[in-house]
Formats: sequence, C-alpha cells, structure tokens
Amino acid sequence: MIVPLTLVDFIERAEHVYGDRIAVVDEPNPPGGGLGRFTYAQFGAMARSLAGALDDLGVGPNERVAIVSPNAGRFLVSLFGVSAFGRILVPVNFRLNAEEIRYILEHSGSSVLLVDPELDAALRDIPVKHRFVLGTATDAALFRRPGVVPRFGVADENATASINYTSGTTARPKGVQLTHRNCWLNAVTFGWHLALCDRDVYLHTLPTFHCNGWGMPYAVTAMGVRQVVIRKIDGEEILRRIEAEGVTILNCAPAVVAAVLDAAASRRSRGEATPGRGTVRAVVAGAPPPSKTIERVETELGWEFIQIYGLTETAPLLTINRAPAEWDGLDAAERSKRLSRAGVPAVGVRIQVDGEGEVLARSNHVFEGYWEQPEETARAIADDWFHTGDGGYREDAYVVISDRKKDVIITGGENVSSIEVEDCLFQHPAVAEVAVIGVPDEKWGETIKALVVLRPGAGATERDLIDHCRGRMAHYKCPTSVEVRPALDRTATGKLQKFKLREPYWAGRPRRVN
Repeated sequence: MIVPLTLVDFIERAEHVYGDRIAVVDEPNPPGGGLGRFTYAQFGAMARSLAGALDDLGVGPNERVAIVSPNAGRFLVSLFGVSAFGRILVPVNFRLNAEEIRYILEHSGSSVLLVDPELDAALRDIPVKHRFVLGTATDAALFRRPGVVPRFGVADENATASINYTSGTTARPKGVQLTHRNCWLNAVTFGWHLALCDRDVYLHTLPTFHCNGWGMPYAVTAMGVRQVVIRKIDGEEILRRIEAEGVTILNCAPAVVAAVLDAAASRRSRGEATPGRGTVRAVVAGAPPPSKTIERVETELGWEFIQIYGLTETAPLLTINRAPAEWDGLDAAERSKRLSRAGVPAVGVRIQVDGEGEVLARSNHVFEGYWEQPEETARAIADDWFHTGDGGYREDAYVVISDRKKDVIITGGENVSSIEVEDCLFQHPAVAEVAVIGVPDEKWGETIKALVVLRPGAGATERDLIDHCRGRMAHYKCPTSVEVRPALDRTATGKLQKFKLREPYWAGRPRRVN
C-alpha cells in the first residue's frame, strides 16, 4: 500500500489525538487583534475554514496564496489551510520593501494576499485579485466559518506545497518549490532527531516565512506540542515566555542566541534566575556561531545546544550536530568546539564534498526546482546532486562549513545576495565599480561591506551610499560600511576574486563564515 505523504496528515492527527489540548498561544495584543489560546480542534476547524473561504473565492487547486506577516497564530493556520487543501502557499519575508514584495507576488502569480495590519499601508498599491488584512475584522470571512468541508485535497505527494523565495546567486530572489513529500519527510526526520514528544512546548522564535519555519510547525503539530508565538525578537521577552509557558525547545539564528545571552547576563546582574536550565533545547542554524558562544549557551544558560545545517532548497535539514553520549565526559570548551561543526548527515541524507570543495547533497527533501526558472534548477541539481554553493570539508562523519562559494551573505540569519546589493549601488551615479562582501560581526555573525570605486570627478560619502541603498532595499540588505578604493584587484581575465577581497577581514579565523 502506498499512501501519499501530504501535510494534511499532521493537522488531522493533531485534531484526532490532541483535539482538546491547547495548540497555540498567540502573541498577546498584536495589531489587528490575536487569536488568544486555541485548541487543536479549533486549529483544524480554522484551517478548513480558510480552505472554504478560498473555495468560495474560486481559488482553484495549485493557485498561489501569498502571506506577508510576522509570526502569528493566523500564519500557522495558513500553513495548513492553504497547502493541505490543494493550494500553494507563498510565505514572503515581511522585512522586504514594497517593490521586492511586488516582484515576488507577480513572479509567483499569487491571486490572494494575506497581509499583516502593520504592513497594510506599505503594500496597498500592490495589485492582487483578492486581498485580506489579517485580524479580527476578517476572521469571520477567513477563519471562523462553521462546519466547512473543503472541496479540494492533495492526492499527489509530489505536488508543490509552498514556494519560498530566497536570495542567492541572482539579483532577484528565486522561488523554491517544496513539495508535500519534501515537507513531510523533513518534518518527520527533524522531529525524530530532536526527540520531539507531546510533552514539549515550542517557542516560535524563528520567522515562519523562513522555509516554513524550517518545517517545525508541521513536526510539532503532528506531535500535539503546545506552540507559543512571539512576534518580535527581544532577548528578555524570550526568557519571559520560556518562564511563563514552560518552553522546552526553540529554533533560532545566532543573532537571537546573542540577544538571549545578553538578557540572561542582565538578569544575573539583578540577581534573577535564567529559566530553562536543564530543560531547553536551542536549535541553531544560519551560520556557525563561535565555539565560545556555544559554551556560554550550555554553561551560562544551562540549555542544550544543537546545530543544524541546510538550505531552503533542502526543506531545510541536511546535517545535525547534537552531542552524542561519547562526549559526556568532555570539558565544556572541547564539547563546544565539536558542536561548532555543521554536523552529521540526517537520516536519509547523503553528503559529499567535490574536488573544488563544494558541499553536495542528496535527500528525499531536496526541492522540486525553482519556480519558472528551469535553467537555475539545472545549475543547482546536476548529476543527481544538489549543489549547495557552500565550501566545506569532512571530519570523519562530520561536515564543516568553511566558506560560501556562492555570492550570499548571511547576516542575522537572513540571506542577502551580494549581487543584488551591488546592482543597487551601481544605480548611484558616482559608482564606477563595486564588490560587496560579508565581514565578521559579533552581533550579526556577518555584516555587509561594500568596496567601491568612484567615477572620475564624482564624489560620494559612505553615508550617501548607505542611504542610497536604504531608500531602495530592505534595510537588513544594506551595507553597514563602505570603503572607497582607487581600484579593485582583478584577475588577468578581468574577474573579481571575492575570496581575496574577503581575506584581510577574515585573517586569523579558521573559517570564512561566522
């Protein structure tokens, strides 16, 4: 017997087994009003209600529904209300500016836009067939329809569940098509490695638009885990939610870890305890944090540190580094050093490093392809291997990420295409040449630096060029520093070698990622 692996499995199980249990603790008092605390029975009913609303709008199978929102209970419901009942969800980074979001909606062909109230005014001029501002004012139309039986389901596990736009080697973001099979197997494998169970409480510190929250909303829903929503990241507020709700697990980028460590230090200075000692698992990805940061998580907070590595294109789990029993006798410094590696292949994943030092991967949750970009797909998946664009090497079973071959900077957990930033700077009339690189930063892991050659006779200050970018792109994509140079070194064929441009800033560091 072969039963298709589709996302409806997770919400149906949660509703059937844990129907009376609190499913979600929504952000208190968000703009537009929240959903409060609701059970898994209510969760399932709201997901079907949204599917019914799309039915009545005439939104057919495989049509795209975009959502632009920070973390919210309604976002979690939409993960299932859209994808589990035949449509394709397009989660959009809410930090992008209006023109960037317009491009994604147009490129994906989204016919429906669900938008957070705080973003309503900025996105009002984007044309879309159906538009809803999320909040209590539209709950009756979207989430509170009683007794809905959706018209559509998903019979093919290889159908696209979501299109997640990610910055990479092109100036424009690419739409990563994740299938139901991709998402299902990623969620189950991830949950298995983290030993998720129905006694866990999960804090949504990771933005849900990031690869569908790394697939964790699917995994925790299937296991009946209570999910706590946090809208805005603040170290002290994270500690407060952990204390109030008994949180046992969270996913985050290194910048969030840094914020929590700072907040915990402030608590200690006031003689206050840090919650979660011996009970919280912190799952970190986005860039490998320094081993000293890992040591502080395990000693100062008393939390278990788990590192994963992956990409949106891999749904995302490729490797996991969770301390095995053999490390129990190690001192904190050595244990942290070992935990700083990307990890071992997850179940069902094969990893190899090619002759040029690029990490390649094969698994059941490597994506279907880039939406409407077959040439880019063929470049990424070649000879039955996915080319990650990351440089690395093996230490026995462990993978170590040492450099980024593709022109991507990861700052605060966000992917930024250096090509996109360069393209923006080239639009400034004073700029003749530019190279954008990532340089180490204690808070953000990496930050964006522009190396610029000005046109003869032209003038522009660092502030001028940064402001130029901030007026045209999401602020997290903009350079934090600009260095004006008389020339940029090139090869005999005229090519820039960014690894050489980066070298002075990374000197003395064992890896070229931070």
